[in-house]
Amino acid sequence: MAVKGGSGFRSALTEVGETAQFTARFFRNAFHPRFEWRELIRQCTVNGALTFPLVGITAFIMGLVLTVQSRPTLARFGAESMLPAMVAISMVREIAPVITALICAGKIGSSMGAELGSMRVTEQIDAMEVSGTNPFRYLAVTRIWSTILMLPVLVVLADGISIWASWIGVNLRDTVSWELFYRQVFDSLEYSDLIPAFIKSFFFGLAIGVVGCYKGFTTKKGTEGVGRSAHSAVVTASLLIFILDLLVVQITDLLGFT
Repeated sequence: MAVKGGSGFRSALTEVGETAQFTARFFRNAFHPRFEWRELIRQCTVNGALTFPLVGITAFIMGLVLTVQSRPTLARFGAESMLPAMVAISMVREIAPVITALICAGKIGSSMGAELGSMRVTEQIDAMEVSGTNPFRYLAVTRIWSTILMLPVLVVLADGISIWASWIGVNLRDTVSWELFYRQVFDSLEYSDLIPAFIKSFFFGLAIGVVGCYKGFTTKKGTEGVGRSAHSAVVTASLLIFILDLLVVQITDLLGFT
């Protein structure tokens, strides 16, 4: 058991080091003059537009459920008027960025791991290298950039949809105009709520893209390895999202953003 535990720990450290090297390789190629703009646009469409319906539905449900569940507790203290502010701050600062990132880790991360893993085991990536095409620049850099660029957009859209759903939840019991609700929401929000959440979404996108591409590029053992890569990409990216969120919260607290 001790030997197995030590071997697992060494393999985990090895994977961390290889992932760090993969990330450094991305930054070395991220601004290369021969950038694959057409592939980047295609990946942004796949990872952004095609992911938005799932993100939108989830954001709507979160905003509605949070409003309905929080209302009875606030009503006990006669603080129902604080409901729009509470939902808006909760969604913008924490819930929407993290849940959106987890959804993208499940959809985009697994897709990258499976797609690139299939290309690896069928030797398509090797064929690209033989033909003179840089597979890392064409396949990995464009996909990582697409997640970095699209995740903040999806987070902002999720914020808006969840706040709109909260307004619907408030109107299930009361009648509140959208103008009044909108004013209460934005009176409660400050730049210290928006900026940290927006910035950390870029890091979430980086983590999802790097992990998904790394798992795909290092796939082994045929079709069985493809499934393992897709599963591992989701688990690892989700764990990194929580770790990054914890770090960002600590940093923003030290900087006085809380």
